[in-house]
Amino acid sequence: MGVIFQAEDEGRTDGDVYRNELRLADLAEPLGFDSIWGVEHHFTGHTVCPDVLQYLSYLAGRTRRVQLGSMVVVLPWHQPMRVAEQAVMLDHLSDGRFLFGIGRGLGRVEFEGFGVRQEDSREIFAEAAQMILQGLERGYCEFDGKFVKQVRRELRPRPFKSFRGRTYAAAVSPESSAVLARLGIGMLIMPQKPWDVVAAELGEYRRIFREVNGVEAPPPIVAGWVLCDDDAARARKHAVEHIGGYWSSLVRHYELVGDHLTKMRGYESYRTLQEMMSAPGGIDMMTEFFVNLQSFGTPEQCYEKIMDIKRRSGAGAFVGVFSYAGMPYDVAERSLRLFASKVMPRIKAQGPA
Repeated sequence: MGVIFQAEDEGRTDGDVYRNELRLADLAEPLGFDSIWGVEHHFTGHTVCPDVLQYLSYLAGRTRRVQLGSMVVVLPWHQPMRVAEQAVMLDHLSDGRFLFGIGRGLGRVEFEGFGVRQEDSREIFAEAAQMILQGLERGYCEFDGKFVKQVRRELRPRPFKSFRGRTYAAAVSPESSAVLARLGIGMLIMPQKPWDVVAAELGEYRRIFREVNGVEAPPPIVAGWVLCDDDAARARKHAVEHIGGYWSSLVRHYELVGDHLTKMRGYESYRTLQEMMSAPGGIDMMTEFFVNLQSFGTPEQCYEKIMDIKRRSGAGAFVGVFSYAGMPYDVAERSLRLFASKVMPRIKAQGPA
């Protein structure tokens, strides 16, 4: 279950968002979810969770069983030694329940807000990830790169279990997928591209992973937007309004209408998307495409969509986001509870996550 703190509804204060999103998060463990995930974003209402590890530390004290996942800590916006320390500390607070998700970021408003040159993001990410992941395994961090300089220092508290097999990264571009494979970490996927394109990129990621690491890549984790309702027509109405509303928020936050990504080094793979979004009718076309990639409908329809995602991607886990884009919280909770009672048991019956 993903909880993202989206605050795009003008009628809500950020306090309203936090009270209600945290109330929904408290339902994850009693409803039987295996993990709770959070995101990191800054400066806009797209999501108002600037520190995902602080949020997960709060949940560590309110839960006993569920794993706690970051999707993601955006490494270019952080001092990497601090990220390594925070990751180990959260793992201690949660008794080893932390699932460490990392990424490199896309929002120009965020890079400029932190004074980080966005064109350097892939190199910063690769160096920071390498240092952090090495540090989490050996108990100290040390690195001498172009962007990351770190004299040797011990991690205290010390790591007490390996992060191998529970570290993931978001990858949208083929180049980033190759970086993840060489780092030996799993992949987080949000459905937003045609599945045949995703399958081709996953194939290349798995090939590189196998060559570099000598073992098969772990199954990816797929996160998707969910609207579950006993009435199929009502589910579609809510999906068009609110999943479509989430996409509109994403377009604004990332400035997908425009041309800056078409000219930016390291973001060449976004050129086609930005050109499509900026063309006449592009926003409506891409909104419909995004909505139809997500899991909405009756419990049976939601189950079939998630099984289709599993078949297409080989995913080992699905993270459902249930509250977004000004959706009334009673609608979100009803969808969440129906999914947990009617859909989730059938998914879990497929085998261990």
